Amino acid sequence: MKTLLYKITFLFIITSLSIVYADVTDLDTKALQQLIADKPDLVIIDVRTADEAVRLGGTIQHPNHKEIPRGWFEFRVPEAVANKEAPIVVYCGTNVRSPLAAKTLETMGYSKVYNYASGFIDWKKQKLAIRSRDKAPQSMLYSLPVKVVDGVYSAIGETGPASYMNSGHNNNLSFIVTGKGVVVVNAGDNYLLAKALHTEIKKITNEPVKYVVLENGQGHAMLGSNYWLEQGAKIVAHKDTVTEIKHHAESVLSAMLKGRKDKGMDTKVVMPTITFDDRMDLSLGDFTIELLHLGPAHSPGDILVWLPKQSLIIAGDMAFHQRMLPVFEHTNTAGWLETWKKFVALKATFVIPGHGEATNMAEVTKYTKDYLSFIRGKITEILDNDGELQDAYNIDQSAYRHLATFDLLARQNAGRIFREMEFE
Repeated sequence: MKTLLYKITFLFIITSLSIVYADVTDLDTKALQQLIADKPDLVIIDVRTADEAVRLGGTIQHPNHKEIPRGWFEFRVPEAVANKEAPIVVYCGTNVRSPLAAKTLETMGYSKVYNYASGFIDWKKQKLAIRSRDKAPQSMLYSLPVKVVDGVYSAIGETGPASYMNSGHNNNLSFIVTGKGVVVVNAGDNYLLAKALHTEIKKITNEPVKYVVLENGQGHAMLGSNYWLEQGAKIVAHKDTVTEIKHHAESVLSAMLKGRKDKGMDTKVVMPTITFDDRMDLSLGDFTIELLHLGPAHSPGDILVWLPKQSLIIAGDMAFHQRMLPVFEHTNTAGWLETWKKFVALKATFVIPGHGEATNMAEVTKYTKDYLSFIRGKITEILDNDGELQDAYNIDQSAYRHLATFDLLARQNAGRIFREMEFE
């Protein structure tokens, strides 16, 4: 009886898929390549889960690529692709879910929908451009450290949210080899991730890690501290970061353990061993290192690491460019803009932001200061015209759509800045 039921169910699924397939415009790999060449406004959507994308080797490389699992389509697509006339290609691994996703898009009113029937497996087989979801598969690090300038390195984290697959490495873990010891910036999301970073440091230098500087009190900045304490390093943080750790670290640790599972083993909350207020100077070897708290910004206790001789700032969450900046409930955006004046006054040539690749001051200004000014300007207009919260959610932020985490943060940022500005 069960065998008969399974057969009937299987035949029903095959019949249903056949009906869907007959009503969807399919593309093979050659046709997709041609569409990419012909349509600069093309949107490509991967409907697989993030874990599946990692296991299968990544996603299609395309400047307007979105990752929206099939189960979230109806919720996330309207925000991710506001223009219903835009050409859209959906794909999965082997053409099972993507036809259903294409049909859903058509039902939602999108008029130029294509299904990449050959799927990611064929794209990969033909050795076409792929964006890897894990750039260092032999390490817990998402990517291995790269040299930014002589003596300064950074392991660039994934610009998406922290996950089991990226081991919580979704921020930049930087370090300075001074000639008299190593200074690490950010302890990492967990004990094992900190250990993985140390493994890479020891491939570059035999110098001991003497200091670990926490850019703020967020989990991916401070939860790996107990590993570094075991290595004899001193943990340095702003006094407001210490307050954040005291009040929130246990709940942050619990959330990390839930997400990172076995990768979070041995992680414990420890307190910084050295604290400071506005400034602390470290002089090691050939480096003068200034730890600066310039004022309110993204999070309480945000600091930056300024190397005046190298004209380089390790900016932490003061500056963003490849990832949309997040506005938290405690973020002071008006204060952030005032603090930015002191930040740019340093006239740095090189900027290592909290997330994304090393860049320059003009780039982070465009996606941090200019973004905040844009949103606050729009909300000022809304408030002057007695507008409401929904009007803030409807602000057109499409100029920033290419940034990682845009779909997760754009509307949330607008809403939080609106509530902040209501009481200024």
